[in-house]
This record gives sequence, structure tokens and C-alpha cells, in this order.
Amino acid sequence: MSNQIGLNADYAKQMNEKLNVYLSNVQISYMNVRGFHWNIVGKQFYQLHEKFEEVYNGLNEMADEIAERILMLGGTPVHAFSKYIQMATIKEKENVSTADATVKELISDTMVLLNNERELVELAADNGDEGTVGLISGYVEQHEKMLWMLNATLK
Repeated sequence: MSNQIGLNADYAKQMNEKLNVYLSNVQISYMNVRGFHWNIVGKQFYQLHEKFEEVYNGLNEMADEIAERILMLGGTPVHAFSKYIQMATIKEKENVSTADATVKELISDTMVLLNNERELVELAADNGDEGTVGLISGYVEQHEKMLWMLNATLK
């Protein structure tokens, strides 16, 4: 049995469950980065304040694209923060304000997202879901580059 876009319905259900976990991680990461943006202090304030704004804007756009993919696959995107907190493997970060601490936390969250993305791409590829592969592969590239740059700031 196929879903509305011609993919196996059982696969689509499984992918939607995984995409909702990923969406939850993106949303918690978004709020973490907002907090870093608001609370950063120190000599790198200006550069990191701007970078964090760029990152959370990107995460916001990602959340919209992921939710739309869930809908295309025939699912319902999670849209309550209580559900995000329950489903996410990324945890909320509070009172993180120094340059090294914020960058380390962002690296940690981004690694979780990257690992999610690699699993999603593998599952999607194994099931002929080129739409999901295309969407998530772009995030893999972005997050690999961001991790490289963030790690360079800690040296």
C-alpha cells in the first residue's frame, strides 16, 4: 500500500516518527541557540551574537521544511513544546553564557542533529525516498561545515 506520494505507507509511518524526533531536536536546539544569542558575554560577544542569530534562523527554517516533509509523507508534525521536550534527545540548556561554553554546547547539539540526519538519509535511501534524502542531505553538509568552523574557534 502506497501513501499520497507513492511511497510505501509503512515506511512513511516509520519515517514520520523519526522525522518528528528530529523536528523535536531541531526545536530544542533552536531555543538553546536563542538563549546563547541572548546571554552571550565576553570578548567574542559581537561575533558569536551574530553567528547564533544566523544559526537559530537556519534552525527555524529547517523546522518548517521538516514539518512540511512530514505532511507530504502523510503524517502530522509535532507542534507542542511539551512534546518536543518529551521526544527530543537534545536537552534544554539554561544559563550558558561564555564563549567556550556556548560553542561547546552548540557543537554537542549539532552532533546530535548530524547523527539524526545520517540515520534519516540511510533509511530514506533504502526506501527510494529521494525527497527526504535531498532535504536532509543538505542539512548534513551545512552541519558538517558548521562543526568544522565551531571546532576551529576552540583551538
